Amino acid sequence: MNASSERVDHLLSRLGYCSRSEVRDLLRAGRVAVDGIPLSRSQSKVPPSLVTLDGAPLDHPEPLYILYHKPLGKVCAHDDARGIYADFPARWRLRRPCFASVGRLDKETSGLLLLTDDGDWLHRLIAPRFAVPRCYRVLLQSPLRGHEAEQLASGTLLLEGEDSPCRPAELAVLGEQEVLLTLREGRYHEVRRIFAALGNAVVALHRESYADLTLAGLEPGAWRELTPAERP
Repeated sequence: MNASSERVDHLLSRLGYCSRSEVRDLLRAGRVAVDGIPLSRSQSKVPPSLVTLDGAPLDHPEPLYILYHKPLGKVCAHDDARGIYADFPARWRLRRPCFASVGRLDKETSGLLLLTDDGDWLHRLIAPRFAVPRCYRVLLQSPLRGHEAEQLASGTLLLEGEDSPCRPAELAVLGEQEVLLTLREGRYHEVRRIFAALGNAVVALHRESYADLTLAGLEPGAWRELTPAERP
């Protein structure tokens, strides 16, 4: 077998099909095959792309890279009935490593959310040193005062309860109470806390992009896989 081969019991359990001990039952029943040839040993190393279960290829044996349009009212929690994971195949919630969102959007925030089970890719997207941009459309409670863009660009704004200021951010004014805000770090409820520090409040919040990715063509609650060329 080639270098990408994997023990079949490890493979099926990490993809959420069953426990490692249950793989033996599948093998005894002749339900698992490689290139059409039934397997009999759970320790057999197999190329994931050639494995079938009940005649069907395995569901995404390689890592998942998903772009999702999160609707309002959904939370990014695995154990919540209101959670985003109900919008994806149930088996994905059993995968190991865990299928998880790249950062979080709170219940009252809509927009672009990335999900993956590739821990290295997730880390590259959220680690401050990579400074991956994310852009938010923000509706504010009160009109802008005129100083916000300069203060955000200065990198001196300090949020309540924190010792280090926010990284420089870009503010594009769309109207008296509507802006596009581009951040290059991800702090807890950062957008809402930024405008609180500026003496304003967020009425509506929507993430429009992450790196070069947008929600073009995706309705709320819909998702699609990223192509290799799209992965930041």
